[in-house]
Amino acid sequence: MTIDGALKAKCPRVTLGCIMGNVEVVETPAALLAEMKACEAKILGLPEPRAVLEGPQISATRAGYKALGKDPARYRGSAEALLRRILSGKSFPQIGAVVDVINLVSVESRLPIGLYDLANVQGDIVLRAGRAGETYKGIGKYDLNLEGLPVFCDAAGPHGSPTSDSERTMVTPATKRIAAILVGFGGSEGLERWCQRMTTLLQQYAQGHAIETKVVS
Repeated sequence: MTIDGALKAKCPRVTLGCIMGNVEVVETPAALLAEMKACEAKILGLPEPRAVLEGPQISATRAGYKALGKDPARYRGSAEALLRRILSGKSFPQIGAVVDVINLVSVESRLPIGLYDLANVQGDIVLRAGRAGETYKGIGKYDLNLEGLPVFCDAAGPHGSPTSDSERTMVTPATKRIAAILVGFGGSEGLERWCQRMTTLLQQYAQGHAIETKVVS
C-alpha cells in the first residue's frame, strides 16, 4: 500500500492507517447497535452538535479535496457525510457487522475509511488522484466522476475513494478477508489508536482474526 508522489506533493500531510484481516460477514449484533446509538446520542447531546463539522479532521479532508481540485461541498468525505446524516436526525445505516464497525469508527475518528474485499483487489493498492475520464459505480450510487478525487487503485484501476467505494471491491456475504484504510489528510495523529479501535470491534463483533496494522505516509 503506497501513496502516489504527485498526490503527496499536493497533500503533503496525508497518511493512511491500514488494517488487513479475516472476518465473518454477519448481521449486526445488538451490542454493536447499542454502541452506534450511544455514538449518535453523544453527538446530538453536544452543546453545539453542528460544530463537529468544523473539527480539524473534517477541515483537513476538505482542504485535501480542494488541493486536488475537487469541490468538498459537492464531494464530501464519508465521515462528514455520516456526521451530516446523524445531525439531520437519521441513524447510522445498518448494513452488517463489518460495514457498521467501519462506519462507527469513521464517525468517532472523523476520518473517511475505505473498506475492501481483498479477494477482489488485484495487486497492490495505491492512493492517487483520479484522472480525466475515470469513473466507477459507487456502492448504491450512480457512476462517480473520479477526476481530481483521491482514489484507491489496484492493477485493474480505481476501486475506492474517501467519498464512496466501488461495487467491484465492496464487502458482500461471501467476503472473508478485508482491508480497511483510514485516510488522515492532516497527518498521522490518532491513526494507530483508530486502527486498534477497528481491530477490537471487528474481533468483538465480526470474528476478526489475523489482523495486521500498518501506517503509511
